[in-house]
Amino acid sequence: MAKSIKELNIKGKRLFIRVDFNVPIKDGIVKDDTRIAEALKTIRYAVREGAKVILASHLGRPKGEVVPEMSLEPVAKYISNGFFPCAFASDCVGEIAKEAIAKLENGDVLLLENLRFHKGEEKNFPEFAAELASLADVYVNDAFGTCHRKHASTYGMAELMKECGAGFLVEKEIKYFEGLQQNPARPFGAIVGGAKVSDKIGVIRSLLELADKVFIGGAMAYTFLKFQGKTIGDSMVENDQMDIVADVFETAKRKQVEIFLPVDHVVSIEFNGAPVECADVNIPDGFMALDIGPNTTDLYVGELNKCKTVLWNGPMGVFENPDYSKGTFAIARALGAGSATVVVGGGDSVAAVNQAGVANSIDHISTGGGASLEYIEFGKLPGIEILG
Repeated sequence: MAKSIKELNIKGKRLFIRVDFNVPIKDGIVKDDTRIAEALKTIRYAVREGAKVILASHLGRPKGEVVPEMSLEPVAKYISNGFFPCAFASDCVGEIAKEAIAKLENGDVLLLENLRFHKGEEKNFPEFAAELASLADVYVNDAFGTCHRKHASTYGMAELMKECGAGFLVEKEIKYFEGLQQNPARPFGAIVGGAKVSDKIGVIRSLLELADKVFIGGAMAYTFLKFQGKTIGDSMVENDQMDIVADVFETAKRKQVEIFLPVDHVVSIEFNGAPVECADVNIPDGFMALDIGPNTTDLYVGELNKCKTVLWNGPMGVFENPDYSKGTFAIARALGAGSATVVVGGGDSVAAVNQAGVANSIDHISTGGGASLEYIEFGKLPGIEILG
């Protein structure tokens, strides 16, 4: 079990905190500070405890090259202007980084340049991991969204550090995902949406071991419906996934897990066309389904209201288009108003609860899309396992 930052002796120590400052920047201005705000609790604790705080993050995908537009300098300025003084080093290793760290007093904060300006970061080159490790006395990971990756700053470096731990953000993620896997209040309902069965099959299989009810939405639902012999019109389908869908139904039956599928739809003759309600489970030729229908929404909400724990990953339809957003937003509002412990993971689901205005009513909104999926699928993440 990873130690908490509160269990580490950090006073006067060079404390390397891997944060996730992969934020949108336009013309040198931070446009969304959500990820910065999420890291503040850990950083402020380290400052109060008198650590010499070294922050490190990636930004974008520079592929091992220096790309000025992906510099983290605007983030250092943003933090300095809005929260507390934050120095900046124009490299994350080498003499520039060492000299900047040598100047730190207890309680000071320094942000290093984009880790991914070096090829060694994503490839986890041992020599690059060793360079990072040489900069610090104590290592803390508070970037949950990168914990599924074996990169130098999330894995290789931690292997070399004598003292490692988790920041408050990672601690919270561990608490909720371990709770889902070990002792969820029942009934436990899982909502899985999105476009492709092939993208979510690992998660679905894991949920069949954990959940009591699984609700399928999004385009992947039509592959399930086609398997059942329903007509799906021109809706998206993965014909090569039928054996996998058969296995899902077989496993659900054996495990006594209820699977819920759409019973009606909102359809159109083209992707951005006018919406038409299809009151039947069968979709006529020439139409594609782009959202769950009102009867499906009522069915899902009614069943979810019986659950004491709910995990949501993936939208019910093409919710970016207001014509096909009703199902997704209805689910979001129902979860916000309900009494169940709700965990939301995955970028689209997070966007949905934010746009529906219910984010403050959700128990836990995961900061890691890919990481949360892998945590559900495998029950562990390399960036957390390596912390001890």
